[in-house]
Amino acid sequence: MGHDHEGQRVSRRRLITGISSIGLGGLLAACSSEAGTTAVTTTTGATVTPEATTTSNDLNALFADANTCTLTQTTTQGPYYFDADKVRSDIREDKQGVRLRVAIKVQDSETCKPLPNAVVEIWHCDAAGLYSGAEAASTGGGGGGNRPSGAPTGAPPSGGPGGGGGEGDMADLTPTDDKRYLRGAQVTNSDGIVEFTTIWPGWYRGRTIHIHAMIHFSNQRVLTTQFMFDESMNSKIMAMAPYSEHTGRDTFNDNDNIYKEGMIMKVAAEDDGYLGAIVFAADSDKDGS
Repeated sequence: MGHDHEGQRVSRRRLITGISSIGLGGLLAACSSEAGTTAVTTTTGATVTPEATTTSNDLNALFADANTCTLTQTTTQGPYYFDADKVRSDIREDKQGVRLRVAIKVQDSETCKPLPNAVVEIWHCDAAGLYSGAEAASTGGGGGGNRPSGAPTGAPPSGGPGGGGGEGDMADLTPTDDKRYLRGAQVTNSDGIVEFTTIWPGWYRGRTIHIHAMIHFSNQRVLTTQFMFDESMNSKIMAMAPYSEHTGRDTFNDNDNIYKEGMIMKVAAEDDGYLGAIVFAADSDKDGS
C-alpha cells in the first residue's frame, strides 16, 4: 500500500479546514476535473493521492478470476448509509474480528477500462451485527440489546427521499451516535483499484453476510451495490470468536432477497487473515449502459 491518509475527513455538506482535511464534494470535483488527475490538493495544502496497488500474485489472480464487463447490479443502499467523513484505508478502529483486506477494482461498464479517480465508499456491520452511527437502530431500535432484532428494511430513521442518490430507495441516515468504525472511502488509482483493511462482517437477522459499496464519479453516485462471501467461508469464520458469541443466524446466501451469484467476492488466505477481490463495472456517465 502507498501513503495512507488516516483521519482525513470527507463530507458533502461542508469543507472542514485543518491538517489533512477535505470535503467529499471538493474531493469528487477535483477527482473528476480532468482525465489523468492522480492527486487532490485541499484548501489546507494537504494532498490526497489514490492508494498504490499491491501487485501480489494472489491479488492479480483474484482480479483475473473476478473480471467482468457486465454492469454491476444496483442494490438498495439500506438504512445505515451516511457520509462518514473518513478517507482512510484501515477502517477497523477497535473492532475485533478476522482481518480482511478488501481490494476493489472499478471499471467503466461500456469500455471495460479501469476507472481512475473514482471515490469508493464501503460500510458494514461488526461481528455482533451493529452499524456505527446507528448502533441503537441496528439493534432493532431499542438500544438495549447487543443483537439486531430484524433486517434493515423499510424507511431509515431520517425518512424522506434518498439524499443525493442511492437510487432514491432510502434516505441517507442521520447518525445517532459518534462512532465511525467499519466505514471509509478511498480514491481509485490509475488501475481503478482501491484497498481497505477491515474485518470479516458479522450478520443480523433477515440478511446474509455482506458489505455495502458506493461509487462516486464526476460528482454523482454512479453505483450503489453490495458484495457477499462463499458460505463455506462464512461458516468457518462464524465459528470463531468473537463471531461465535452471536448465535442463531437465520439468513444465508440462498435465502437472502438481495444476493446474486455475481456478488461473491473472490477470497484467498493471507497472513493472519484473508484477501478478497471484486470487480465493479459502473455506469460512469449514467446513461443506463
